[in-house]
Amino acid sequence: MLMICAMVLFSAMDATAKEMAQVVGTVPAIWARYAGQSLVVLAIVAPRLRQVARTRYPKLQLARSIFLMFGTTFFFFGVANIGLAEATAIMDINPVLITLGAALFLGERIGPRRAFAIGASLIGALIIIRPGSAVFSTYALLPLIAALSYSAYNIATRFVGRNEDPWTSLLYTALFGAVVFSCIVPFFWVPPGPKGWALMALLALFGTTSQLCLIKALALGEAGMLAPFAYTGLIFATLWGILFFNEFPDFWTIIGALVIVVAGIYVWHRETFGKAQHKTE
Repeated sequence: MLMICAMVLFSAMDATAKEMAQVVGTVPAIWARYAGQSLVVLAIVAPRLRQVARTRYPKLQLARSIFLMFGTTFFFFGVANIGLAEATAIMDINPVLITLGAALFLGERIGPRRAFAIGASLIGALIIIRPGSAVFSTYALLPLIAALSYSAYNIATRFVGRNEDPWTSLLYTALFGAVVFSCIVPFFWVPPGPKGWALMALLALFGTTSQLCLIKALALGEAGMLAPFAYTGLIFATLWGILFFNEFPDFWTIIGALVIVVAGIYVWHRETFGKAQHKTE
């Protein structure tokens, strides 16, 4: 339930960012996402701030923060210009990209079945993007770049491992994005007005509570068990797109999304049950 709640909140944050981009622009939306999260995290960890601020991996924390900031930036610019469901579906190739990255950079074995699933997932993304067709938009490439950035972020997180307090990682990623975009946002600032301020508050709320739900879910349950529930985010993104933006995914978007989800669940199944079977043998 916590994982599903996290996906509801993440998709709500993306929908809020899409609406906010139309009101005040995308850069203020990104700034609000990081600045709001920084304030909430600082308030929560204030009693033990010195302890949380200590890190054994300063360079990796910097790398994680940069990758996450790029992922958020590309995705927010993408979702501001294409459908919410389309952008989320393309982003859902992230799990198989992590598998590919783990094989390239962590030395993890990748067999022909997983390689096929990775290829299928990329084909699913191409079905949605449809390069060369009349419906193709260069903005559709932005969620793909975001997925690559998020995959790099997750791989860097694997290097950090379980030796780091999750709040330490959350603090550094939030503060880094807040500092960088606090320097950028004055050049793109538009007076928000009551609606803009309300959207900023919602964006910060959804962004922070989604992270907290995700951290709690991963603390209580195994990552392998929780992974398939991440795809519920696509359902909620489609729902918000229909309800708030009158965006109905077309036939090929649905087909591409199904290909990506099936490939992702297959990789999860191989990662979870394949390894368990190998250990028993």
